[in-house]
Amino acid sequence: MIAPRKKISKETALSIYRHLQLPRLIERRMLSLLRQNKISKWFSGIGQEAISVATALTIDKNDYILPMHRNLGVFTTRGVPLYPLFCQLFGRSDSFTGGRDRSFHFGIPKYKIFGMISHLAATMPVADGIALAHKLRGSKQVAVSFCGDGATSEGDFHEALNLAGVWKLPAIFIIENNGYGLSTPTREQFACKNLADRAAGYGIHGQVVDGNDFFAMQEAVESARKMALEGIPVLIEAKTFRMRGHEEASGTFYVPVSEYKEWLPKDPIYRFEQWLLNEKFIIDESEFNAISNDVKKVFEKDLKKALKADLPVFDEQKEVQRASLKPMLKPEKETIRYIKTVEKRFVDGIHDAHKQAFEEDDTLILMGQDIAEYGGVFKVSEGLVEKFGKERIRNTPIIESGAIGAAIGLAVEGYKPVVEIQFADFLSCAFNQIVNNLSMACYRWVPEMNVTIRAPHGGGVGAGPFHSQCPEGWFMKFPGLRVLVPATVEDAQNMLYTSFFDPNPVLIFEHKKLYRSIRAEVEEHCKIVDIETANIVKTGKDLTIVTYGMGVYWALEAAEIYGRLNIDIEIIDLRTLAPIDWNTVTSSVQKTGRALLLEEPSEVLGPMSEISAGITERAFKYLDAPVIRCSSLHIPVPFSKELEKGYLANFRLREKLDMLLAY
Repeated sequence: MIAPRKKISKETALSIYRHLQLPRLIERRMLSLLRQNKISKWFSGIGQEAISVATALTIDKNDYILPMHRNLGVFTTRGVPLYPLFCQLFGRSDSFTGGRDRSFHFGIPKYKIFGMISHLAATMPVADGIALAHKLRGSKQVAVSFCGDGATSEGDFHEALNLAGVWKLPAIFIIENNGYGLSTPTREQFACKNLADRAAGYGIHGQVVDGNDFFAMQEAVESARKMALEGIPVLIEAKTFRMRGHEEASGTFYVPVSEYKEWLPKDPIYRFEQWLLNEKFIIDESEFNAISNDVKKVFEKDLKKALKADLPVFDEQKEVQRASLKPMLKPEKETIRYIKTVEKRFVDGIHDAHKQAFEEDDTLILMGQDIAEYGGVFKVSEGLVEKFGKERIRNTPIIESGAIGAAIGLAVEGYKPVVEIQFADFLSCAFNQIVNNLSMACYRWVPEMNVTIRAPHGGGVGAGPFHSQCPEGWFMKFPGLRVLVPATVEDAQNMLYTSFFDPNPVLIFEHKKLYRSIRAEVEEHCKIVDIETANIVKTGKDLTIVTYGMGVYWALEAAEIYGRLNIDIEIIDLRTLAPIDWNTVTSSVQKTGRALLLEEPSEVLGPMSEISAGITERAFKYLDAPVIRCSSLHIPVPFSKELEKGYLANFRLREKLDMLLAY
């Protein structure tokens, strides 16, 4: 063990010792409760306490920490109240998540702690976003993100380190290398000698430290913080050892006995005790027992109280409400005034929404690939970097997951991040961040998540299977997300503008074929509008076409043709797929008695599958014919325009309409 660089007092030394003992003694108590079936699962950090405690004691109290499931010492050292902490571990109603998530899957903004999810490394890009917020404000704070050796193989680990290096963020990444990812030893996980060696490839500083030596860890974190504030992110690999199983049920049968013999003398608390004895801060070992007994008294009362605390009571309305979208912004009241109108293309409306919103609110940040000087592949953001600067219009590497993770971190710090995904097809690369980290956030513990994700989607332009997909239906099932698909120039500018200020995460899909193919006379200025109500594009009495996006134009074309045959078609533009405006849909079906559901995606689990089920449940008695879907084929989108023409839903629209009318 190295000694501290500066002489420390006995009071400070014993305070550190108490901080180290507190998580250890709590854990021992938890293991006892586990054997009594008082808790369901436990992920032990015994043997790794020096890493968490040294980090939390060394950094500033306003620096964010993003811990994992072996970092109990972070919570105890930060002074998190023990009663709700124990309730969290026991799944009680007085816990930080009210029993909605387990053990350490929570954060506490007051204590600058951002909670983990089970998907390893997922919070590392979030640390980038928090660090970027610190950098933009000049607040001289850092973000510290933990992960295990197993998580270093995940894509988010590499995306986070790369982004931190490129943007020179005040971020520290700490790997707790305890030798095993569950049961897989590190020699089977990576071929490099030290994980810290990877830092050089990302242009950040890397160092290896003895994670079981409190003072070595403290010195490493202190040094890392100084470097991070100077624009040099740091990767610390803390070598340690997991004394228990990955979680208690998995056991440790796969660990050779020789490893335990090697690591037992390196136990961080034992080593600190030896240092205390050597420094004569402790006269004899009996004093350790007295201190341990004092530490137990710190938490025993709260623990007993938590064991008797109430279990959560299921209230369906309350649970659904908590998972639901926050109230929509109120549309602007119409006033009697001169409103200037201009002709705009779809793409102009989207561009103008950015321009106006960014002028009005300097917390808006646009991130994406090639969106700065290049203006984006569809030139939506052309000219914005010249007006708002590189700090707010930020090119990212090719990191869809990392960019959205960083957006979450920015949102936590009060910014309004906007992420442009180059093509909606690439949302698959960010699926985990969207559906696990973002959509569930407010239900679990996170405050409002004002994140806007823009994604050009759709076919009809001969772009082939990887640049033509319509993945909007993927996200309809996840509570907490808005899914918007504007079809008109007016909606393009106003729905996007509204999204920028909406307290919920919003995915807005823009059909790339509409960007420059439609024009309309619209108000010059964007405004807050209702984004939850469907639009009756055309009234009719004989049948209803429910659609959205490009489907609106297919439906209008069909309605004109059938109108010449004295068949009056009503057209409903959903505008938003989550939430669905059932009132407008069912009211139309009640009037016409027939419903054709038109969508560009395949009918297999496409958005219209949900609309079909909903109409059947809500308006079955009004139907004069079965609900019929008209969708694109259940195949990848072909490249050839001739093949694509036959693939798209409008190729068979008249056939489906005739089928419905003939019933």
